[in-house]
Amino acid sequence: MYEEIEAVLDEHVRPLLRTHGGDMEVVEVKDGVVRFKLKGKCAGCPAADLTTEELIQTTLMEHLPQIKQAILVQDISDELLNEARTILKMLHGG
Repeated sequence: MYEEIEAVLDEHVRPLLRTHGGDMEVVEVKDGVVRFKLKGKCAGCPAADLTTEELIQTTLMEHLPQIKQAILVQDISDELLNEARTILKMLHGG
């Protein structure tokens, strides 16, 4: 199943993401649900939810009927988290 998903993404999704300086990584496939992260310039993009629904989920479901949903997993990089901590400490006299 994982190989089929990667093949569909390589052919139909990743080329479009790369035109925006991004990419994606499949994190988990379980019970017809694909969990993934966006990478590069697509990570944290305000249009990420739209990208998920309109492009990734629709494409996967169209080519692989056993896929029921695609879920974007968002996480914060350590660099961004440390920057936020520094700003909060400055704001609160730390």
